[in-house]
Amino acid sequence: MSGFFQVPWSDYRPDLIAALGRTVSYTAVSFAGAVVLGLAVALLRLSRVWPARMLAAVYTEVFKNVPLLAIIFLAYFGLASAGIRLDVFTAGCLSLVVFYAAYLSEIFRSAISGVPAGQTEAGEALGLGRAGIFGHVVLPQAVRLALAGTNTMLVDLLKSTSLLVTISAAELMSEGRLITSATFRALEVYLVISAVYFVLCYPLSQLLLLLERKVRAGVPLSPWRRRRIRAARALLAAEPAAGPAAAPAAGPGAGPDQKEAVV
Repeated sequence: MSGFFQVPWSDYRPDLIAALGRTVSYTAVSFAGAVVLGLAVALLRLSRVWPARMLAAVYTEVFKNVPLLAIIFLAYFGLASAGIRLDVFTAGCLSLVVFYAAYLSEIFRSAISGVPAGQTEAGEALGLGRAGIFGHVVLPQAVRLALAGTNTMLVDLLKSTSLLVTISAAELMSEGRLITSATFRALEVYLVISAVYFVLCYPLSQLLLLLERKVRAGVPLSPWRRRRIRAARALLAAEPAAGPAAAPAAGPGAGPDQKEAVV
């Protein structure tokens, strides 16, 4: 084993750290864009307007059935041949966004459809508008239903950034290829790069699983929701204490003076 680790990793540490940062940047930007675009496509799929539903369905089916590598080549090389030149970061993020938005749209559409129709009717009975019903009633419940699939897509997107090596995106896999070219130690280099991806993906998947369990258990995640729950519990705790003290004042045995005081 002493002859196996012969790559001077200390010489490449700054480049690997920079590549790791770029990998995280690709993941964060692409996932945020995919969530926004996926939610928009899901809402179009649920729209009452037929052309909007058809457009969203075509988008979903096209990008679900085209390889991600082909989309990367189209975004970086194909658009350049048509006169639209994108830098590596923009082309990489755009490829990941349009690809994963197609899958996330299906997850979001299923989650929104899984919220019972009675919840919408209850929101209408309370006088909420369509935006209020969606934001305060439907969306929080849909998030719980979509969380498992969304978490899986996030981890998969992080691993898929390795395909950006094909356009020299300077992420982890690209840096591994450069180190391999300089040292000719392909087995050692790619084992280390694989270990780095595992160190990134495994803790992330476990944290997301913990988050999913907390959400399923009903633990409020936002500070605003936690404050509202605490206020509701305090109100419910105060009602039994105030109820018995006020009830005898207007009871059947109360005198006229007491009844006038209560009124």
